[in-house]
Amino acid sequence: MRESDIRWLQTRDLAVALSLLSRWPLRLSEAAYDRSAQAVWAYPLAGVFIALPVAILAQLCLGLGLSSGIAALLALAGLTVTTGAMHEDGLADSADGLWGGHDTARRLEIMKDSRIGAYGVLALIFGLGLRWMALSSLFESGAVMAPILAAAAVSRAAPTVLMLGLPQARKTGLSQSVGTPQAGHVGLAVTLAVLLAIITLQSIPIVVFIATALATAACGGVAKYKIKGQTGDILGATQQVAEITILICLTLSV
Repeated sequence: MRESDIRWLQTRDLAVALSLLSRWPLRLSEAAYDRSAQAVWAYPLAGVFIALPVAILAQLCLGLGLSSGIAALLALAGLTVTTGAMHEDGLADSADGLWGGHDTARRLEIMKDSRIGAYGVLALIFGLGLRWMALSSLFESGAVMAPILAAAAVSRAAPTVLMLGLPQARKTGLSQSVGTPQAGHVGLAVTLAVLLAIITLQSIPIVVFIATALATAACGGVAKYKIKGQTGDILGATQQVAEITILICLTLSV
C-alpha cells in the first residue's frame, strides 16, 4: 500500500469516528463505514474535535463575565447538541433496562424502547448534575479548556474497551453495525487518549487514568451480568460514566 493510501485511510477513520459520535454534517460514502470497527482508534481524537468548540465557548463566556455555573451549563448544552444527546440517551436507556427488567430479554426490550422511565430520568438528573457541578468547580478555579478536552478524549476511549472485551448482546443496533474492533485499534485508542490527556492537562493524571479504568470495568461487569454483553446504549452509558469520573477526579487537583 502506498504512503498516500495509508494517509487517506487515517483521515477517513477520523471522519467516520466523528460521523458516529457526533451530529457533524459529514457526507461519507457507504464504503467509508466498512472501516467503522477499525476507526475506534480515532475516537479520542474525535472527542477533542467535538469538545474544542464547546471549550472555546466556555472560555468566551467566562471572559464576558458570566458566572462559572452559567458557563458550565452552556458547555453541557453545547456538548449535548453536538452529539445529539446520544451518550445521554444511552445512559438513560441503560439505567431503565438494566434495573427495570427481571431477565436479559426483558432488559434488552426495555433498552430498545424509546420511552424513558424513572431510572432513566434519575440517571440523567444525577449525570448532568454531577457534570455541571464538576465543571462549575473547575471553571471557578480557572481550569476551563483543559478539563473539557481531556475528559472528551479519555471518555471516548472507554467504550472501545467494552467493544473489544464484551460480546454484542443483540444482533441489531449501532454496536452490531460497527462491529468488533481489533485489540491493536483499541490499544491505539487508549494510548492516544492518555497522550491527549497529558498534553491538554500538562501533567500525568494517574488518578484519572486509574479511576476511569475502574469505572469502565464496573460498567462492563454490570453489562455482562445483566445482559451478557454490550449494546450501543451500554457504550453510551460507559462514556458518560467515564466523563463524570474524569471531571470529578480533576476537581480534586484544583
